[in-house]
Amino acid sequence: MPEGVASPRGFQERARAALADPVLRQAMDRARSGFVDKRARAVDALPEFEALCDAARDVKDFSLERLGALLEQYEAKVLAAGGRVHWAETAEDARQAVLAICAGAGARKVAKGKSMAGEEVALNAALEGAGFDVIETDLGEYIVQLAKEPPSHIIAPAVHKTREQVAALFEANHPDLERRLTEIPELVGEARRVLRQQFLTADVGITGANLLVAATGSHVLVTNEGNGDLCSTLPRVHIVIAGIEKVVPDLDGATTILRVLSRSATGQAITTYTSLFTGPKRDGDPDGPEEFHVVLLDNGRSDMLGGELRDMLRCIRCGACLNHCPVYTAIGGHAYGAVYPGPMGSVLTPLQWGLRETADLPFACTLNGRCAEVCPVRIPLPELLRRLRVRIHQQDAKPGRARRGLALWAWLARRPGLYHRSAGVGVRLLRLLGRGRGRVPRLPLAGGWTRGRDLPLPQGSTFFEQYRKGRRR
Repeated sequence: MPEGVASPRGFQERARAALADPVLRQAMDRARSGFVDKRARAVDALPEFEALCDAARDVKDFSLERLGALLEQYEAKVLAAGGRVHWAETAEDARQAVLAICAGAGARKVAKGKSMAGEEVALNAALEGAGFDVIETDLGEYIVQLAKEPPSHIIAPAVHKTREQVAALFEANHPDLERRLTEIPELVGEARRVLRQQFLTADVGITGANLLVAATGSHVLVTNEGNGDLCSTLPRVHIVIAGIEKVVPDLDGATTILRVLSRSATGQAITTYTSLFTGPKRDGDPDGPEEFHVVLLDNGRSDMLGGELRDMLRCIRCGACLNHCPVYTAIGGHAYGAVYPGPMGSVLTPLQWGLRETADLPFACTLNGRCAEVCPVRIPLPELLRRLRVRIHQQDAKPGRARRGLALWAWLARRPGLYHRSAGVGVRLLRLLGRGRGRVPRLPLAGGWTRGRDLPLPQGSTFFEQYRKGRRR
């Protein structure tokens, strides 16, 4: 079970609280329209986008089929370039590897770039617990670090915050701030002012990696702020932490994925900084780290590779499924109680925490299919969520009331005659409850629906009754 993050148990209570939070709803409404509209424009401007998505899927499938060989090739190239590779089977292994590197370097301050793998293993908590001074340098990550909150989105960690909340955080944490900031450029400038010194004084820089290139031992880092590049080049030690599924065969494959990644994530043809790094500083290089380390994280990925949820390993962490999900965009990321929110998180989190802790998450989905439509590597997320629902049913992991309700429905559905008669009685009772209004504001056993909306009522007869009546005409 991952440490340092909230438990996904209690999803329903957190979701209800999120729906009742007007500030969160305002922030999520702004973010949703921005992400969706920008992606749509970027896709429309590239006629071959759908073909590129097919090609990106094929690159990922090819890589997963040859994962072991590609990782060995990547390791050999990293070693040849002067770096070191650390294999981490579990989250604890990854934490210990990073702590050992930092301790061996005599480090005191660690500057971090954005890394979902780092969030996955609760790296910040481990570093701070060992006495290291840790500073997040991505603007969104810096904001949630000041707020002592986890990220709520995988590419926009502070998407749940309004500018007024960010200004209040800076005022409370920057003692030399001369006045209250109100505009976004002012807030960005203030963060840049404070963080600049952190880059210059850090002993260790830690980043993630969007892709690992087996043919060269390089890793690709995609950012819009440049902080990842500074964390990679200014400190004397650079550590990359990345999942083993990030490896691709060559630069051609990496380029294919990059063409769909940025368009799906931020609506850009390419991000402001898309950088390729290979090993530590070489003789004649003007900058770069003296030591270079890669921590390759498994943490359950090998188990996924041979199972029915293997397609999830194609995920390139673009966030498109979150941005188009009606559930995520209504409640935000913190309601999920884990590192990965939204549709992709509803698949990944049960695999990391177990089905009993996360039984609500695969059901936090309308199965409308929008997430699969916008996924740039063609992950069939609704199908994967359905498979998890089957597992939950088979393992009796869902709380009793929901399971009993499904069992009753299944019992009726296997008895068509009784089912039709019961449906007919139910339709007539509902019509009486509506009293000619066509809707009811409250209904026993349907509180989840009527808590936020009225229930529309049937016209007075079931589908089969109307069908038979039509055939007799």
